[in-house]
Amino acid sequence: MTVLVTGAAGFIGAYVCRALAAHGEAVVGLDNYNTYYDPQLKHDRVAALCPDARIVELDLTDRDGLAALFDDVKPAQVVHLAAQAGVRYSLENPQAYVDSNLIGFVNLLELCRHRGVQHLVYASSSSVYGDSATPPFSEDQRIDQPRSLYAATKAANELMAHTYAHLYGLRATGLRFFTVYGPWGRPDMAPLLFSRAVLAGRPITVFNHGAMRRDFTCIDDIVAGVLGALAHPSSDDPPHRVFNLGNHTPVELEHFIAVIEQAAGKPAQKVYQPMQPGDMVETMADTSRAEAAFGFEPTTAIETGMPQVVEWCRQYFGANA
Repeated sequence: MTVLVTGAAGFIGAYVCRALAAHGEAVVGLDNYNTYYDPQLKHDRVAALCPDARIVELDLTDRDGLAALFDDVKPAQVVHLAAQAGVRYSLENPQAYVDSNLIGFVNLLELCRHRGVQHLVYASSSSVYGDSATPPFSEDQRIDQPRSLYAATKAANELMAHTYAHLYGLRATGLRFFTVYGPWGRPDMAPLLFSRAVLAGRPITVFNHGAMRRDFTCIDDIVAGVLGALAHPSSDDPPHRVFNLGNHTPVELEHFIAVIEQAAGKPAQKVYQPMQPGDMVETMADTSRAEAAFGFEPTTAIETGMPQVVEWCRQYFGANA
């Protein structure tokens, strides 16, 4: 079977490609290498994590190109990780989120439907919980009060996938990721932003005056969850399920920074700022449903995972961290 991975040059995507290949799957990747952050990091990530992977440079809004790719590789399964990411950027460039996360997702759903894809696993986000949920966030809680357009597009993806499951029997599984971190991570997220700044002696901006808690989840645990979900498509009617993938252990932001300081051997220069529009004060995953369905059980604490991130930043960025 061929597995098509979209967003294959992205943080989670490259690790998933590597893991699927290690399990003997035939993997084809898709990525548009956009400039939301440095495309060179994406190329370097692919070279380091999955050097032998076939990755086609293609945008999800290119319907003809996407159809040609499906006809060429005939994927039996699709892991859809491509999206315009970032909560704060959605306040600046909303059209990018409509194009990639809504139009692109419909294009993908249509091809999965018409080309007989057996199982679609797609990325949702913990941000869908917005203002209405109470930690720990469970999949049964409401997601109709998002705090950002990014969160709204991810909630819309879940509704759209459910519709295709209901109308056409498309087996689909949505995964709500909770603050994923690790080496080769996204440079716009706190784990890399803070690590690089502390190493270089630059100040870090700490929002909500540090009164925030995040369910930081190591990439190794996330990849195990993605592969577990892929191997267990739903037999429900309609065949659509949604799972939280998080560490289910929220961490105080100040403690998170302290772990980075210890790994870097330097104190952080903190600049405290008010809460930013679109942000959430706390995230915490209830992962019992994923544990019951496919044995998801995260094991990596930030005291183990974040020193690896700091060391990777030291090696990859060097003096320019």
